[in-house]
Parts: sequence; structure tokens; C-alpha cells
Amino acid sequence: LLLLIALSVISWAIIFAKYKQFSTLREANARFNERFWKATSLDTVFEKINEDADSSLARVFKVAFVELQRLAESPLANEKAEGDSSQTRLLSGIDNLERALRKAIDTEIALKEARLNFLATTGSTSPFIGLLGTVIGIMTSFSQIAASGSASLAVVAPGISEALFATAVGLFAALPAVAAYNYFISQIRRFEMELNSFASDFLNIAKRNFFRGE
Repeated sequence: LLLLIALSVISWAIIFAKYKQFSTLREANARFNERFWKATSLDTVFEKINEDADSSLARVFKVAFVELQRLAESPLANEKAEGDSSQTRLLSGIDNLERALRKAIDTEIALKEARLNFLATTGSTSPFIGLLGTVIGIMTSFSQIAASGSASLAVVAPGISEALFATAVGLFAALPAVAAYNYFISQIRRFEMELNSFASDFLNIAKRNFFRGE
């Protein structure tokens, strides 16, 4: 029972912490997304990137922008496109940018999935721990029957009540953990789609403005 209560308390702590984290993340992503599409240049967005520290989109953008700068400073960059009077340099090596985006997205997803394994473990093991308590309670009842030679309600009731209570505590620990785990996983899949969509948009912008045809 103490183990089940501890699992339940920790699970609820994780549930509240994750709910707060995801709520903050949704708001931060919405703010950054609006700022990104209203900006006139990527440099403008990068200059204010610290204002969106809670946004996963902002963190992915920061990684991608830094990689873009690294490519621009590398020997892969042309000093000037042939026949072009502008100062824009056309880059190559877009595969590096794609890998940087993918790695940043994977890192963000891993951060969001942190501690969810505990909810999954609690949801899958708590009913069996409760079942163990049920078995122990029934065994106690049989032991009392054998010791007293009577199967009256007064003899078996304590053991049966302990068995039922153990089952109830096991379900109380498992059900919220399973429900919360499924909810958070669905939210993570939504965040992942949002990050992949942003990465595709960023790549399109980069290809159109900074990279020569490859």
C-alpha cells in the first residue's frame, strides 16, 4: 500500500508539472510563430530569440539559424553569385541544415517525453501490485479461518476488506497515470507535427533565399 501511494503521489506530481509545461509551451510557440511570420528578416527574429526561451519553435529556429551562419562562413559559400550584382551569397550543403533541424526536433521531443515513462510504468504495474495485495488479504482471511475454525463474517471481513482496499488503491494509482500518459503522448505528437511543419517552412525559406540549386 505504501508503494502504491508513493507511485500515485509521484504520478500526480508529474501530471501537474507536465500539464503546466505543455500549457506554457503552447502559448510560447504561438507567440514565436506570430513573431516569426511578421518579421522582415531572419536576423530580426534571431536578435529577439531570448524573449521566446520557453518556445520549442524558437529553440529549433536558433539551432537552424546558427547552422545557416556556419554554412555562410564556410568555404562552401560563394563570395557572390555569378552575374548577380547583389551582395547575397548563395550557399551549398543544405543537407547539413536539414540534419541540424532534425537533431533539434529530436532533442525537443526527448525533453517533452521526459518522465512520461514513469506514468507508463505506474499504469502498467499498479494493478498487479494491487492484485498482490488482494492475494495477501485473501490468504490472511484463510489463515484466520484455519486458526479460529470458523468462517464467520467477523473472521473473514478484515482480510477481505484489506484485499478490496489494495485493489482499489492499485486502480486509483493506475487509471490517472494511464489517462495522463495517453493525453500527453497525443500532445507530443501534435508538437512534433508543429515542429516538422516549421522545419519544412524554414528549409523552404532557406532554399529560396540562401542556397543555390542542388
